[in-house]
Amino acid sequence: MQAAKPLYDYPKYWAECFGPAPFLPMSREEMDLLGWDSCDIIIVTGDAYVDHASFGMAIIGRLLEAQGFRVGIIAQPNWQSKDDFMKLGEPNLFFGVAAGNMDSMINRYTADKKIRSDDAYTPGGLAGKRPDRASLVYSQRCKEAYKHVPIVLGGIEASLRRIAHYDYWQDKVRHSILVDASADILLYGNAERAIVEVAQRMSQGEKIEHITDVRGTAFIRRDTPADWFEIDSTRIDRPGRVDKIINPYVNTQDTQACAIEQAKGDQEDPNEAKVVQILDSPRMTRDKSVIRLPSFEKVRNDPVLYAHANRVLHLETNPGNARALVQKHGEVDVWFNPPPIPMTTEEMDYVFGMPYARIPHPAYGKERIPAYEMIRFS
Repeated sequence: MQAAKPLYDYPKYWAECFGPAPFLPMSREEMDLLGWDSCDIIIVTGDAYVDHASFGMAIIGRLLEAQGFRVGIIAQPNWQSKDDFMKLGEPNLFFGVAAGNMDSMINRYTADKKIRSDDAYTPGGLAGKRPDRASLVYSQRCKEAYKHVPIVLGGIEASLRRIAHYDYWQDKVRHSILVDASADILLYGNAERAIVEVAQRMSQGEKIEHITDVRGTAFIRRDTPADWFEIDSTRIDRPGRVDKIINPYVNTQDTQACAIEQAKGDQEDPNEAKVVQILDSPRMTRDKSVIRLPSFEKVRNDPVLYAHANRVLHLETNPGNARALVQKHGEVDVWFNPPPIPMTTEEMDYVFGMPYARIPHPAYGKERIPAYEMIRFS
């Protein structure tokens, strides 16, 4: 596995001189008290802001602060207009958008598709403080507020929905969330390394559309670079038929019926999907190989190809040997770089040893946040 640059070895941004904030600001008044005229990065989240390492926005915010950036938080904004997305002003570098610690649809609905009556990540446990598919809505509102400001999409919702995916709530296959959100780049998995590298490079003047080599990121491109070797995904995994479902009502006490069902499952089908080995090619190296998944249009209409695409995605999740993936959506490609290199013990200590206040932001007063109550003494 290739070595990664330690998180604490980057040069600090000039705003380091302001030092760590007691809480990352959620209002212009707090920014004024800190002496800030603007934020370098603004994080938009679907959760209430609890400055504790169990909450994603706090980890990412404090990590970026340690790199010297001025980070503001817009927590659970009113998504009906762009006004709340403008309350901290225009960020100098980018908006970081996440639905929160949970996928927003899981957070809002039960498995029976009924609206939940509470939300553990909201003051007072109140439901309804975030929209359906919050990442999409927040990204669109950020673009309405400041059209030219880049959007970095992250969080569990972005990770789970980064390729063409089946949406239980609509009972259909949807685009990659990156396409629907019109974001500039998507960060998936443990994004500490990716967010630091993206922020550092943008602070040095690099445009976000040129940042295409960061592990753990996905972005839109028009074609495969000339020096890359493209592999058809069917060379990794051969799509086969969908196996028949064994009758769940077969009487297990009926030995003959049970044996018949078992025999059906034991029969080997030459068309069954199998993992196959790729032979070495003089043109092909792992770091310059990209696997072409079936397009969105194909997986939308073919359950076998949908299963195949997801199986290949999961085969390429080991950071030590994973290759890049690409999937066409209409006229564009969504490109997925290999997963991030895991953090070392020292880096974990660095991230979780940040000066967290370990309590909710004072703006919530004495309102109870159930998710914080669960971990407050951990």
